[in-house]
Amino acid sequence: MLKLNLPTFQYRLENRAGKLFIFDPIRKKFIQLTPEEWVRQHILNHLINNLGYPASRTKVESGLKYNELQKRSDILIYDQQLNPSVLIECKAPNVKLGYGVVEQIGSYNQVCKAPLIIVTNGVNTYAGICREGQKVEMLDQIPTHQQLKEM
Repeated sequence: MLKLNLPTFQYRLENRAGKLFIFDPIRKKFIQLTPEEWVRQHILNHLINNLGYPASRTKVESGLKYNELQKRSDILIYDQQLNPSVLIECKAPNVKLGYGVVEQIGSYNQVCKAPLIIVTNGVNTYAGICREGQKVEMLDQIPTHQQLKEM
């Protein structure tokens, strides 16, 4: 497996007809292991097990509507009032996190209005705070769930 700049964790793999699948604890099923899914499972693990974000209020590949188009966010975490709190866009490790990725998460966040956005390819991870009417404030690291509640 590819080495990422995210904490390692104990994952479950299954081989089905020559293809690898990884268990997703949020969707509670095995998902075909692609480079992007490898990144998604690592960031999910980090957010939930290291930073204290609630697994019970986490959705993976949930639908959202943007300009009459049906889109899918990679990870969306909700607050206690079930409002979007964190929006995460995952890319494969070989995908550069350039303008297109930033534009993608920005357009998704016009719908979600999550205060914290994160983009990651597992090698590089960027987080920013979004406040109404202001530019995104880039952070040095992803805040813990508790730190986000205090921001």
